[in-house]
Amino acid sequence: MTTSPTAGNGPRKGRKARRARGLGVVFWLSAAWVTLVVALAAVAGLLPLADPAAVGAGDPGLGPSAAHLLGTDELGRDLFSRVVHGARISLVAGFVSITLGLVAGGTLGLIAGFRRGAADTVVTTLANSLLAFPALVLALAVVTFLGQSPQNVTLTIGLVSVAPIAMVVRGATIGCAGREYVVAARMLGAKNRRIILREIIPNVAPVALSLSLVWVATAIVAEGSLAYLGLSVQPPTPSWGAMIAEGRNTLAESPGTALWPSLFMFLTVLGLNFAGDRLRDRLDVKGDVS
Repeated sequence: MTTSPTAGNGPRKGRKARRARGLGVVFWLSAAWVTLVVALAAVAGLLPLADPAAVGAGDPGLGPSAAHLLGTDELGRDLFSRVVHGARISLVAGFVSITLGLVAGGTLGLIAGFRRGAADTVVTTLANSLLAFPALVLALAVVTFLGQSPQNVTLTIGLVSVAPIAMVVRGATIGCAGREYVVAARMLGAKNRRIILREIIPNVAPVALSLSLVWVATAIVAEGSLAYLGLSVQPPTPSWGAMIAEGRNTLAESPGTALWPSLFMFLTVLGLNFAGDRLRDRLDVKGDVS
């Protein structure tokens, strides 16, 4: 029985065929929504919106209208303005905290996966110890210690994200460190620094960056949870989590107070998860180097 010379290339051709079809409609819809939310939050101060903290901008408990796109809350504050301005806190906390986590956790993961030995043991022990704590409980402890403010919440979420990011980067680094191109670079006398910068990081970065969108989504939910518990921004400054907390007691009279920030958070987190998952499939380093 003969074997087709191309049989072994089946899985790789399958992956390439899937990638050739593009990122897909769902990815672009998700990216468009996230881009819209980010853009609105970035230029919120330039838009002709009511002051998000202004009481009496309209009658209390109004429904959506031309004057108030999402209606007003129980104090007559414009809900669209509050949702857009509240997005700033949630998005900044999500993106900045994960950037901090990528820098710290990515560095530790690279060191552990490349050096192995004692460095790997220390990093994995610390990471596993942090992962053993429930993330929300750990965040609550850190925020309580540092104090309640958006900056401290962002720093706290960044610290909590270091361990999982370090473990992911460590695994990807170990996978790359044994590849033929790394072995060849060593045989040619390349120093560790050059190998890391020229061979390891370019192959690990796509994995970390594609997963970072999912991590940002998780960070946004974490900030919302802390804000819901009153540990982020203080009234009357809006954030999605704080608005949901404010609206929980007035669901019957003014349901939009909690509904609209919940919907915006849900769609944004869903969009980030969809986009991150699609990018992870498309930028799968293991599929390219196997």
